Amino acid sequence: MTLISLFKSIYPFVKPYRWLVFATLALTLIGSLAAQVNAIVLDKTVDSINALIQNKNFEWLEASKILTTISIILLGKELLSAIITFLRKYYGEKMRILISKDLAQSCIEKMLTFRMAFFTANDNEPGKLQTRIDRGVESLTRTVQNFFIDILPLFTSAILALILMFSANFYVGLTALFIVPIYFIITHAEAKKLKGWRTQRRSFRESKSHGIMNILESINVIKSFNREQIEAKKQLDLQNQLTDNQMTTRKYSFLFDGVKSFVEQIGTVLIIILTAYLVLIDYPGMTIGKIMYHVMLFNNVSAPIRQLHRIYDDINDALIYAESFFDIVHSDDQIEQSGEYKSKEIKGTFEIKGVDFTYPNGTKALHDINMRIESGKITALVGLSGAGKSTIVNLLDKFYAPDCGQITLDGVDLQEYDTKFLRENIGLVLQKNHIFDGTIEENIRYGNPNATMEEVIDAAKKAYIYDQIMELPQQFESKALLLSGGQQQRIAIARMFLKNPPIIFLDEPTASLDAIATEQIKNSLDAIKKDRTVIIISHSISQIIDSDVIYALRKGRVEESGNPDEIYKQGGVYKEILDASARSLNIEKIAQPIRPDEQKS
Repeated sequence: MTLISLFKSIYPFVKPYRWLVFATLALTLIGSLAAQVNAIVLDKTVDSINALIQNKNFEWLEASKILTTISIILLGKELLSAIITFLRKYYGEKMRILISKDLAQSCIEKMLTFRMAFFTANDNEPGKLQTRIDRGVESLTRTVQNFFIDILPLFTSAILALILMFSANFYVGLTALFIVPIYFIITHAEAKKLKGWRTQRRSFRESKSHGIMNILESINVIKSFNREQIEAKKQLDLQNQLTDNQMTTRKYSFLFDGVKSFVEQIGTVLIIILTAYLVLIDYPGMTIGKIMYHVMLFNNVSAPIRQLHRIYDDINDALIYAESFFDIVHSDDQIEQSGEYKSKEIKGTFEIKGVDFTYPNGTKALHDINMRIESGKITALVGLSGAGKSTIVNLLDKFYAPDCGQITLDGVDLQEYDTKFLRENIGLVLQKNHIFDGTIEENIRYGNPNATMEEVIDAAKKAYIYDQIMELPQQFESKALLLSGGQQQRIAIARMFLKNPPIIFLDEPTASLDAIATEQIKNSLDAIKKDRTVIIISHSISQIIDSDVIYALRKGRVEESGNPDEIYKQGGVYKEILDASARSLNIEKIAQPIRPDEQKS
């Protein structure tokens, strides 16, 4: 990303606050004019005092008038500068904060429109995305702040100072102007030298953030295996790489800073020598006061130079982080596609014809899948882990699109359906459902934001979680994240009851529940299954044995299908799973009657 493209990208976010821009520009101009007052006053003061001293009729009254006038002008100027600086910084900071809010919100809103493939692609892990967004917003808003609070005032002041220097003496102005491009050349060389390391640093920071998030999410596993030292070593390696990168970057930055400082001092020395020489040769318009006048004006010219390395660093960081940030904001090709078709009534008959599917990471999950899922019936998908069961559910919910083949719902291609309308008619209960940071009521109401409290309570009762909620000190206002895993699963099921859709996808819905809770939930699910299209994925015999149709998958292919009796007789993967489940449950021993102890004779 170039500087021009950066400003083009950020302009739409600045445009709504153009009144703040105009206010800042006006204040900047006034402040820049005020910044030249000291040099002008000093010039006049030195010449006036010099003339007064050389006058044989020296009078303190005249001297006091000069000093009083100087004091009033300088103090008045400082008061005006203080007011202008406050307003300029306030408006600039207000603009930065508002733009920061808009940038973050636009990125979040854009990501929410993306298809699932974006989030499962390489380098888009949650920790890396978070760092990318945070750093992007921070660097972009710092660029806005630099421009309107730092760069613009400094360079406006520098330009005015150069104009005054040229007006007073062309040669002195030319000398000052000559120093500026040299400094820019050095600064540009510095940026070019450090660009690769700065890009590398962004990658290290993203990996570091992702690593910390991974530790926090896996802390119980880490501790149970006593792997604290291994995880600490991984983070130490990342920290060392980041530290080496930072030290190299700072070393070269300090080296370039020294060169730039030396160039600036050369400029100051040249101005002093040249102005002193012109005074000595009695050059027209050059007086002793003009020496200080030009030195102070050159300080106004070199002020941006002293700040330029910091601003340039910030801008280069912005160019690096803005590129990855705007990759998200401008990724229109990642937006989830939606048709326009909306059915008056969804019956729920799915047909899958010749479907292949490959995940963004290159893993091919499905091969030539052909299925018919009947409306109002229970269809079970069984198979070993990695067989492609959950992938089929993801395709039916339009989280992904197939590589080839076709999926229809009630005879209409799934891609033609309005995605929002489709998902409003599908209830999804996963093996691990996400519980949001909020109350139990808010989490259940996620299934239907417009539901009444009575409907929320009814959903909780159907999910067999109501009694446990009422035992909590704050009941429905309790934090949902404080519940156990099994309780959170029931909250997710209550959500689905509240949504009350015609199609239900159940992906291991009772995996986190104990035996009694599983039986209770099964009874509730059995009730809601009636007259609905249900697709269930489960390793539990009780969940799949009463299905109307079972599809058995192995390595992304359908191996057999039929009702429970038919498919069992085929002797394939379903029979293997069912027999293994029976053996693992020790069904023979459980079913064996318990004999009473023989009475002692």
